[in-house]
Amino acid sequence: MRILAVLPAFLLAAPAAAQTQPSPARLKADVEKLVGFGTRHTLSSPDHPTRGIGAARRWFATELSRIGEGCGGCIETANLARTFTNDRAPNGVEVVDVLGFQPGRNAKRVVIVMGHIDSRVSDPMNATSDAPGANDDASGVALVLEAARILSKEKFDATIVYAALSGEEQGLFGGQLLAETAKERGWTVSAVLNNDIVGNTIGQSGTRVADRVRLFSEGIRQVESLDEQVARRADGGEDDGPSRALAKAADGVAGKLPGGLDVVLVRRPDRFGRGGDHTPFLKLGYPAVRFTVGVENYDAQHQDLRTENGRIYGDTVDRMDFGYLAKVTAINVATIRRLASAPAAPANVTIGGALASDTSVKWEPVPGASRYRVHWRRADAQDWQQHVDVAGSETVLKGVIVDDHFVGVSALAADGSESLVTFGGRARR
Repeated sequence: MRILAVLPAFLLAAPAAAQTQPSPARLKADVEKLVGFGTRHTLSSPDHPTRGIGAARRWFATELSRIGEGCGGCIETANLARTFTNDRAPNGVEVVDVLGFQPGRNAKRVVIVMGHIDSRVSDPMNATSDAPGANDDASGVALVLEAARILSKEKFDATIVYAALSGEEQGLFGGQLLAETAKERGWTVSAVLNNDIVGNTIGQSGTRVADRVRLFSEGIRQVESLDEQVARRADGGEDDGPSRALAKAADGVAGKLPGGLDVVLVRRPDRFGRGGDHTPFLKLGYPAVRFTVGVENYDAQHQDLRTENGRIYGDTVDRMDFGYLAKVTAINVATIRRLASAPAAPANVTIGGALASDTSVKWEPVPGASRYRVHWRRADAQDWQQHVDVAGSETVLKGVIVDDHFVGVSALAADGSESLVTFGGRARR
């Protein structure tokens, strides 16, 4: 692995600046710029000045640096690189992730927002034909830049990582590289927001779906052992793993945005039989989700540019809806703002109360937490229904029968910013 820049240990502490809305015009300009590189195939030229993935990555880094300069150096860029080999990269390819770090008061706790910068056509090995990749996934990369423009004006507890990943189409290489780097460096990953195909509203059938965005998340964690999965099942926590908690938090945030989108919580890790760059994070146990449009147009994904029998194929800018992309960006920004402002989620929450009319709740203290929010809901409900705020690391919920309720705990900052909710289960020996 080659690291071209390292994460700085800045300390930031200042009130949040005025909140800015995502700009459809800026998002469109960024997508058009990325499309203008011709192809961004992972195996395309890393060195050509104006065409190929190398030129696209350098442009993204320049934009991040420009945003950082505008906030007095609050974002520092870095390239993360490693060579990968598989059947779609038989001769090996250097995969480069371009990252921007906006350090928080806690330099090693991170919230990651990402999209993949590479593109492809019908043949995954074709690195020379034009592959615009407007929606897949210039839309996600443009979202990341717009999030950086907005959030760079604010200060947070957690470090925000803005990431343009390479190698997604060749084997989720960029996601694997960043996830393994997080593990190796000992980062506490509070959230990973993967944005992949987030900018169209006209589907394969011609139907327009502009009122919702899908959010994919796992419930039972991929990283859990069989015994841990059995224990989660016994506790009733199949719908409350960390990634599902992240999805529910994003849904709650989106519901408070005026004129926003309905977040459809799809209870599987990704689209049926498919995957994305958040998958390597799930393999390492990090909370990670994927945003994707409410309806997909498969003629505009992984296609050679062509027209056959009057049917147009290709992932081009004219098939996108930038007002819609701005709304997806707003959900990402608001979710990042909440989680980066809050402390980390409690690492472990245990409950008791078998054969009793009350439920006892205990959890591990969280550094920087001002207080904690204990949530509960009836066992037939999906969303938390009631809560109480407490100062210590344990409480008793009077009259809440454990057989009939689920319980979780989140950590709160002094300003009320709330972490993800950690589901409560039996103490393990």
